[in-house]
Amino acid sequence: MLSIFGGTHRHCDRVTRRTFVAAGALGVGGFTLADLLRAEAAAGVRGSRRAVINVHLDGGPPQMDTIDPKPLAPAEIRGEFGAISTSVPGIQIGELLPRIASIADHFAFLRALTGSAGRHDGFQCQSGWTAKDLESLGGRPALGSAIARLQGSPDDVVPPFVDLMQGRPLVRNSARPGFLGPAYGPFRPDMSQMFHRELESGMKGELARLGGDHTVSLTLNESIDAQRLDDRKRLLSGLDRIRRSVDGSGMMDAMDQFTQQAASILTSGRFAEAMDLEREDPRIVARYTPPSDENAFMFYTSEGPQAALKLLLARRLVEAGVRVVSVSLSDFDTHQKNFPRMRQLLPVVDHALWALVTDLEERGLIDDVLIVAWGEFGRTPRVNGNGGRDHWPRVSPALMAGGGLRTGQVLGATDRTASAPISGAVDWQDVVATMYHHLGVDLGATTVTDPRGRPQYLLDHGQPIAELL
Repeated sequence: MLSIFGGTHRHCDRVTRRTFVAAGALGVGGFTLADLLRAEAAAGVRGSRRAVINVHLDGGPPQMDTIDPKPLAPAEIRGEFGAISTSVPGIQIGELLPRIASIADHFAFLRALTGSAGRHDGFQCQSGWTAKDLESLGGRPALGSAIARLQGSPDDVVPPFVDLMQGRPLVRNSARPGFLGPAYGPFRPDMSQMFHRELESGMKGELARLGGDHTVSLTLNESIDAQRLDDRKRLLSGLDRIRRSVDGSGMMDAMDQFTQQAASILTSGRFAEAMDLEREDPRIVARYTPPSDENAFMFYTSEGPQAALKLLLARRLVEAGVRVVSVSLSDFDTHQKNFPRMRQLLPVVDHALWALVTDLEERGLIDDVLIVAWGEFGRTPRVNGNGGRDHWPRVSPALMAGGGLRTGQVLGATDRTASAPISGAVDWQDVVATMYHHLGVDLGATTVTDPRGRPQYLLDHGQPIAELL
């Protein structure tokens, strides 16, 4: 974990900035403006700042309580929530999403997402692959890691891939680089002091057993100022103790790249500024902050209204130049008390996505930033004896916005109980393929090399969703 702490210091540009907290996992390269323009020109994309904000609805959101309501189904299926009309004639969604309903023309509602691996992590949302694929070589890389490999440079002042996920996706290291190795892992800020997400007892033990193996443990103290950071030789000398502790897993090969980028990031200050919400207009912070309902039932693993500010951080990061930002909102794992928990959590998600979309539109960024919100699977149509909904991998909901997509439409349909697709099904890889397409990656012509020296395509069957392009 890379931590920068202390009071204030002077950067090379003589601007005083607050020393911040920050980042972990092996740092990866971002890319220079020249690299960005060359890559996008090669893909036929010009003059853009294209980015993806990947929102993981941790635990698996219930399709019938969110974007696929079934008002005519029996009570034990439809549950306690009704359907509401949206700004698009003929489209209805769940009553707990009124803000999204008001700007439904900005969203595509995917009601027939299929192919879930049924695992309780965020890896499939990050990569399009199951965890078992190429497991013997380290597994497939997350989309952000692939972008870091294809378009990254350690000289840039921000990384291309930032992981803001907490809870289950953090414990299970969902945003992982796979066979690309630790040099292409995400830049992972420690947000524990900004946003609290209580872990289930089992996950606490799981995180403790992982230790720091999925991050780089590194601390820079106050005596290392910006001038020293800019001196690569001194920086490397100060990291000798880290070199002595690493093994042959590829971390040594990544260390020079990591320290080079650490110097670029810290001397620039751009990443720290983006993560500092005190630099944001208070009116915008207020826009992203949902009203608090003191009477709402809040499960101990669920997040409160402040969690919506994670999407403000994501917006600030893509404005700073980050290409892929992963965020999580928790906790949709509602085996019990589904309805009171959704009454508390869904308004937070509703407000956060509404604020992000309207903010990006006002800033002229809505076509440059693709937003995807989804979880690892859906929930059982039938309510169980604990008033909850269990895991349901057969069909899942997803929302997409921005990115120049053809929005204001529903893709796919399910049967009368939201149990299975009956038309318009799309696969997880199709959604990820749409992300790659937005970032200017030609999936048919792009490969990355695995540890055996063999080229691997980024996806094996996913195609960008034609109805959205």
